Amino acid sequence: MTTLAIYSNKGGVGKTSSAVNLAYLAAQSGKSTLICDLDPQSSTTYYFRVKPKLKPKARGFLRAGRPVFRSVKGTDYDGLDLLPADFTHRKLDTTFNGLSRRKHRLDIVLKPFRREYDLIFLDCPPTINILAENIFIAADYLLVPLIPTTLSIRTHRHLLAFLKEKKYTNKYVYGFLSMVDGRKKMHRQMAPAIQHEFKGMLRSSIPCLSLVEKMGIYREPVPAYAPNSPAAEAYRTLWGEIRDRLQI
Repeated sequence: MTTLAIYSNKGGVGKTSSAVNLAYLAAQSGKSTLICDLDPQSSTTYYFRVKPKLKPKARGFLRAGRPVFRSVKGTDYDGLDLLPADFTHRKLDTTFNGLSRRKHRLDIVLKPFRREYDLIFLDCPPTINILAENIFIAADYLLVPLIPTTLSIRTHRHLLAFLKEKKYTNKYVYGFLSMVDGRKKMHRQMAPAIQHEFKGMLRSSIPCLSLVEKMGIYREPVPAYAPNSPAAEAYRTLWGEIRDRLQI
């Protein structure tokens, strides 16, 4: 079983759209897949047409076991389940911070799921705190979307520095370019610079296309409602590279 966190300490870089589409493609490839929505905005939950609500005893992920497991919902797609978010997730950081083994709470919560699924995807909020450290410990790999802009590069440097400072290995960090607009000179110039600067960068990229933005209208993964589109092909290419690179 492998846990993949779609993570960035910067917002607005395409984390949720990437998590939804990659999890869908993983399930379509025959992997039993769970996508765990950790963001209180619950956008992943919304995209899969699931009510953003956890069972009462599961709120705050105070403990692992049946209360959390009972909150899992099936999606409209074979082999793909969802652990939804609700607004109580805004308190996850303070909740974990007040518990024993505070940096390992998410890992403990996910333990029973690892016996049930081949892959777990974590859709993560843009934060770098105790919740983020829980993610770093629970995940086997971080998949980090980067927009080819100065601020995106800057925040990724901060992330790598934080991982080094806290003695988390950064060998499991894989970046990929997201929301790339070839019409913009900055994107054309910065994309190769990002590929050159950071180790572990995947060669695949996700273009900035309106079909991706329309996920909020269709409430489906792009390959489900526009399977022959360039956007769907970009996600398929990215998933193929992730699968081959990580041998999952």
